Amino acid sequence: MEGPSVPMVKIWAKVTRVVRAPARATRRLTHAQGAGRTGLGHLIELTAAHSAGDALVTVALAGALLFGLPVGQARGQVAAYLLITMLPFAVVAPFVGPVLDRLRSGRRYIMAGTLLARGLLCWGMAGAIHTSDAVTLFPSALAVLVLSKAYNVSRAAIMPSVLPADIPLVTANARVALFALVSAGVGAGVAAGLSAAAGADWVLRGAVPLFLLSGVFAVRLPRHVDAPDLEETEPRPRWRTVLNLGPVVGEAMGANAAIRVQSGFLVFFLLFLVQDGHLRGVDPKVALALLAAAAGAGGLAGAAAGSWSRSRSPHLTVMATLALATVATVAAAFFFTVWTAAAVALVGAFAQGLGKLAFDAIVQREIGEEVRSSAFGVAETLLQIAWVLGGLLGLVMSLFVAGPAGFGVMSAALALSFGRLVMLRRRRLAARAATAT
Repeated sequence: MEGPSVPMVKIWAKVTRVVRAPARATRRLTHAQGAGRTGLGHLIELTAAHSAGDALVTVALAGALLFGLPVGQARGQVAAYLLITMLPFAVVAPFVGPVLDRLRSGRRYIMAGTLLARGLLCWGMAGAIHTSDAVTLFPSALAVLVLSKAYNVSRAAIMPSVLPADIPLVTANARVALFALVSAGVGAGVAAGLSAAAGADWVLRGAVPLFLLSGVFAVRLPRHVDAPDLEETEPRPRWRTVLNLGPVVGEAMGANAAIRVQSGFLVFFLLFLVQDGHLRGVDPKVALALLAAAAGAGGLAGAAAGSWSRSRSPHLTVMATLALATVATVAAAFFFTVWTAAAVALVGAFAQGLGKLAFDAIVQREIGEEVRSSAFGVAETLLQIAWVLGGLLGLVMSLFVAGPAGFGVMSAALALSFGRLVMLRRRRLAARAATAT
C-alpha cells in the first residue's frame, strides 16, 4: 500500500501550523499572570467551550421558533417560550444552588455532568426538530437552559478558588466573559452557516461532541476546585433566607435587574419593530444584522472594560452602568432612528456585561463560600425573571406603540429604578456614618 503523497503531507503540515498558532496564542492569553498555575486558565477555556455550545443551541432554537413564521404566529411562539422559561428557574433557586453548596467536594463532576447532559439533550432536540415534535423539544430546551445556568452558578462559585494573587475578582470575571463572548460569536457564526446549509437539527448534532468533550475536560480541572464539604454543625439556611443577601448585594442586584429588564425589552421590542416594518428606509435583514452586531460589540466592550477596571469599586461600577443605560434609552426616545436603536443596543449590552461582572465580584466578596452557590442561584433566577418580564413588555408594547413611545416608557422605568437605588445607597452610607460616630 502506498503512503500519502508528498503534496498531501505538506498540505497537512501547513494546516496543522495554521491551527496550532492561534491555539498557542490563546493558551498564552488564558494562562497569563499565573492563571495557568491556579486553574483559572483551564476554567476560561472550559467556559469558552460551554459558551460556544450555548451559541449553537441558541441559533438552532431561534431558527426553529422565530424565523420563517408569520409575525403574529412568531409573537405567540415567543410569548409561550418566555413564559415557560420562567418555570425552570423555580428549580434553580431552591434546589440547584443548595445542592451545589452541599456537594462542594464534587464541583468538577457537577460541572462535567451539566455539560454531558446537554450533549445528550441536544441529540434528542435534533430529532425533535427534524420530526416537528414540540412535546420533546420544549422540555428538552428548558432542561438545557437549567443545566446551562447550573454551570454558570458553579463557575461563579469556584472563581475565588482559582484566583491568582495578583488578579482582582472583577478582572478575572472579565477575562472569563471576554473569551466566552468571543467563542460564542464564533459559534453563532458557524451555527448560522450550518443552519442555512443543513438545517437547525444539524446545528444541534454539531453541539453534541462539543458538549461531550467539554464534559471530559471539566473533570480535569485542578483538584483544589473541590473544597471539603462543611460539617453539619448548624442548620443550613433555607433558600428563602438567602434572598436577604445584605444591602450592598441587594442594591447591586436591583441595578442588574433593571438592566436585564431593559435588555429583554430591547431584544423583542426591536425584533418585532423590524419585522413589522417600523424602521423604514432599512432592509429588515440589514437592520437585524446591525442591531445584533451592535449588541455583540457592546458585550465585548463591557468585558474589556471589566478587565481594565481593576482599581474601581464594583458597586460604583454597577450604578454607573445603570445610569449609562438610562441615558442611552432616554436619548433613543427623543431621537429614534435605526442608528439610535443600534446605539442603545450597544450601550445596553455594554451595561449588562460590565454590570454583571461587577455584581459577580460583589457576591464573591460579600457572600461566604458555604452559601455562595445558593446566592448565585437566587441571583440567576431573579435576573432571568427580570429579563423575561422585559421581553414580555417589549413584545406587548410592539403591538400598540411605535419606537419613541416604547423607549419613553422604558426610560421612565430605568430612571425610577436608578433614583430609588441612589436613595437606598445614601441612606445606607448615612446609617453607617452614624454608627461609626
